[in-house]
Amino acid sequence: MIALGIILLIIGFLTGVSILWTIGIILVVIGAVLWILGAMGHAVAGRKHYW
Repeated sequence: MIALGIILLIIGFLTGVSILWTIGIILVVIGAVLWILGAMGHAVAGRKHYW
């Protein structure tokens, strides 16, 4: 999810499409939160680890 967000950020920045930029930021933030929760040992969406 983080990788997809970064790809969308780059494409949105290069093409000037703001919706891709916004979606990319949202995906990066959600991916980071899920990664942190998984690293702390919390079950995320029924999974012990999220990656």
